[in-house]
Amino acid sequence: MEKVNNKPWQMCRCRVGNVLVSRENPADFVEYPQGIQADLARFFGEWFSDAPTLSVHTSGSTGEPKVWRVRKEQMMNSARITCEALGLRAGDRALLCMPLDYIAGKMVVVRALVAGLELVVREPSGHPLADIVEPLHFAAMVPLQVYDSLQIEEEEKRLAAVGNLIIGGGAIDRALEERLRAMPNRVYSTYGMTETLSHIALRRLNGPEASAFYRPFPSVRLALSEEQTLVIDAPLVCDELLHTNDVAEIRADGSFRILGRRDNIVSSGGIKIQLEQVEEALRPLMPVRFALTSVPHPKFGEALVLLHEGDALPQEVVARMQALLPKYQQPKYIFAVDAIPLTGTGKISRAACRELARCSWSLEVFKKDSLR
Repeated sequence: MEKVNNKPWQMCRCRVGNVLVSRENPADFVEYPQGIQADLARFFGEWFSDAPTLSVHTSGSTGEPKVWRVRKEQMMNSARITCEALGLRAGDRALLCMPLDYIAGKMVVVRALVAGLELVVREPSGHPLADIVEPLHFAAMVPLQVYDSLQIEEEEKRLAAVGNLIIGGGAIDRALEERLRAMPNRVYSTYGMTETLSHIALRRLNGPEASAFYRPFPSVRLALSEEQTLVIDAPLVCDELLHTNDVAEIRADGSFRILGRRDNIVSSGGIKIQLEQVEEALRPLMPVRFALTSVPHPKFGEALVLLHEGDALPQEVVARMQALLPKYQQPKYIFAVDAIPLTGTGKISRAACRELARCSWSLEVFKKDSLR
């Protein structure tokens, strides 16, 4: 009999429900494949193939989404790092409730394969815990899923019972973080990106270890560029130094926090404004979803724009905004829109916001000119 030499990724296995998934039976758990189960079956087929790489999509938060080819062995390294950091063991249950188009969803599955976890699979939605009955040792969610789950008492109890909850894919606002601080389980915010094959650092949101700063994994080294953006040296998951667009602060102990993205800095009247910092200041005031962006301006170079969903903002909200923000941070234009553009992973689409602001600004100018 001819000897079969399995690649390292082909020797992985996990459970989906009561079915053991391996190279020999990569999709036997799917009786009528559709939705996320069909996506999962396709992923297993791609994972157990001889190819050393597979494709992932970036979120597209700053422009058009891109397709990357990533190495399976590096994905396995990333999975081991997370499982070791969280103490996940074979047989632990992990919730898969995010799309498999993106790295976050794929890495939930890879962690299960590497550590021998049992996957509990639910369609991506705002309420992934709606019908969960089994205890979960691990779950990865985006902030909106966590927020929605907290609105329903039974789902909030289930969320609090998850052994390790990691939250990524978008900013966690102050109100949500305050709500999570009282949780009895272990809750983390993650920092990472497609290029780092999910997160390379965790920030504890509750308990005595809660912090405003992320702690990188031991195998990760960080530095700042001349522009004060984060440079990541993560040899287990990246072949080269990764120069990010994230403006950061690094403390002496190696922990860090992100101040915003370099491409989200608006230069208005010669003053640089970091959009994320102003958004964070405004969040307690705003009754609806919103985003800051900019439009070209003949006098200031760029003018700050506030986009918000719904009807015109109440005058008292505008007055509180003006009292809170220094004059140079106050939006020059405020436009009501049907919806704030989001990416497939739920992040604000900054490129689409800029385009929407320019269209709204052009329409406003046209209306004024028409009345002359």
